[in-house]
Amino acid sequence: MDLLQRITRDPAVMGGRPCLRGMRVTVGTIVGLLAAGRTHEEVLQAYPYLEADDIRAALSYAAWRTEEVELPLP
Repeated sequence: MDLLQRITRDPAVMGGRPCLRGMRVTVGTIVGLLAAGRTHEEVLQAYPYLEADDIRAALSYAAWRTEEVELPLP
């Protein structure tokens, strides 16, 4: 399974922000926890319904988004 398929966006869930598998856990939450020094194991303990691939998916999505370039419309 492609990791990015785990990332969902639904206007009815967390205001349309990217979430993991339709749950109310955003990519930003996971990346923020890791940036704050939490380990993968600590994140999985805090969110026991997540899987290790969810963390990898969040990181993959965040990395992909940083490579996007927004161009102004003429």
